[in-house]
Amino acid sequence: MIDLDTNTLLWDRWLTHASQTPTSTAIIHYVAGEEPFLWTWSNLIDRASRYAAILKNLGVRPGQVCALILRHHREFYPIYMAIESLGALPAVLAYPNPRLHPDKFRQGLEGMSHRSGLDFILTERDLEPMVRPLTTNPASTIKSLLFPLDWQTDPIMTSTSAPTTPHPDLSPDSPALLQHSSGTTGLQKPVILSHRAILEHVHHYGRAIALTRTDKVCSWLPLYHDMGLIAAFHMPLAAGVPSVQIDPFEWVIAPILLFDAISSEKATLSWLPNFAYNHMAERIHDDDLTDIRLDSIRMLINCSEPVRAASHDRFAERFAKLGLSRSALAASYAMAETTFAVTQTLPGSEAPWIDADRQSLGEGNFIPAPPNQPSRRCVSSGQPIDGCDVRIVDDRRADLPDGHVGEIAVRSLSMFDGYRNNPQQTAKVLENGWYLTGDYGFRLGRDHYIIGRKKDIIIVAGKNLYPEDIEDAVNSAPGIHPGRVVAFGAEDEAAGTEQICIIAETDAATDADRKQVRRGIIEAGMRVDVTIARTYLVPPRWLIKSSAGKPSRSANRDRALSELTPVE
Repeated sequence: MIDLDTNTLLWDRWLTHASQTPTSTAIIHYVAGEEPFLWTWSNLIDRASRYAAILKNLGVRPGQVCALILRHHREFYPIYMAIESLGALPAVLAYPNPRLHPDKFRQGLEGMSHRSGLDFILTERDLEPMVRPLTTNPASTIKSLLFPLDWQTDPIMTSTSAPTTPHPDLSPDSPALLQHSSGTTGLQKPVILSHRAILEHVHHYGRAIALTRTDKVCSWLPLYHDMGLIAAFHMPLAAGVPSVQIDPFEWVIAPILLFDAISSEKATLSWLPNFAYNHMAERIHDDDLTDIRLDSIRMLINCSEPVRAASHDRFAERFAKLGLSRSALAASYAMAETTFAVTQTLPGSEAPWIDADRQSLGEGNFIPAPPNQPSRRCVSSGQPIDGCDVRIVDDRRADLPDGHVGEIAVRSLSMFDGYRNNPQQTAKVLENGWYLTGDYGFRLGRDHYIIGRKKDIIIVAGKNLYPEDIEDAVNSAPGIHPGRVVAFGAEDEAAGTEQICIIAETDAATDADRKQVRRGIIEAGMRVDVTIARTYLVPPRWLIKSSAGKPSRSANRDRALSELTPVE
């Protein structure tokens, strides 16, 4: 186990690693078709010190928010660390997808700036046409720092003659970074975390997963999301454990990259959203698996709400021949508001699951599924980690007993103090020191089961339905892309209740093919005793995703209702 002093600064932790193990690997920067680039602790700190001197000369000061919009590049890590060393707050934002219209990107960035209070935007010169208008607006105080693509020869990189070790007068309770909760661009809520909160979390979560110096993290996760930023980046940096960082865009196109890196680097830990299990099981071909071994992985941790048993089953069966053990399939419940993890399943054992009667979950208490009846396999997200308390509460905030479905409330040593510049939203979710997550779930013993989002529940004739259940069923319908389905409710004024609507991505092009796909979706709904009233069929990559990589129900609902006509 790795014990951390939480009464210090992140920069001090990094300096300690550079002093004690200067030649040890800190970060392995992985790019498809290239030799991995290794940052040793000595080189990483030296480079971060140089960037700190540059940024200080350019006007970056303690307490300012510096948005990072950079592609997967080996210089990202020391730039990020340099910002923290100055006492400024790094905020990683998503690099725009090539398909995203410049105006949409700019509008999202304006929304992010309004909510987060950006002082600097550190980006690449390729994005200057999209970023520059934000800095020239008379009402804006944002400054932009444009980094070159040729990082080694540009004057900005050679403007300092010697590295410095900036160390402003900070305390462990000073803000360290700004990360955003899940959401679509411009709607994410900014969360500020202190050095102490991050180190407390790394300490307790590291113990929950039995983290040791022999571990190695491997991740393709984007660093603008808490799963990638905290679990796969900050935790290994603070603990002195090496991490392998893969380009998210490259992974989506070639998901074998994660396995390739795990196999070649003998990685032991990785975190994934639920869709990634389906994506890899579907997109990785047997021809890609030559010489790939996954024996080294001791925990592959699913951080979705909910964790889907079918995804684990398919993934385990598909890749068991590579040495992947089912005991490695773990789960965690995590969010930006608590730095990262709230619960974690035990190391060395597969995440437990139970079969629940679907109707009982809707009515508010757990009943085991009768034999041969439609059921929902609920996968545990684990037990609370040290430093976290979890309650299941009803609408009056009263505690519910085991087996009763309610809202999940969390109190944590590493919890945020509120959303930046948004006291109204903060007041909605913080109550007497407890964070009301908006997630529904239940507890059995010490295991916590997450079953859906409170705001996404569909109410049909007084019956509560979880869109996750409907999506799981529809995913098996022929002709649609598995994992690319959204279920939502739309008001039917004539009936006085909601109707169930489905958006599904498909390759079907002719009217006859689309009608056949619609029939399959309706039949899939009938198998779980729901009537699907409207079906919207869309081409591949149509669905809007949140920062967590999951299709956003609210954004896709609004888009479908305003732009599409249901298939008849």
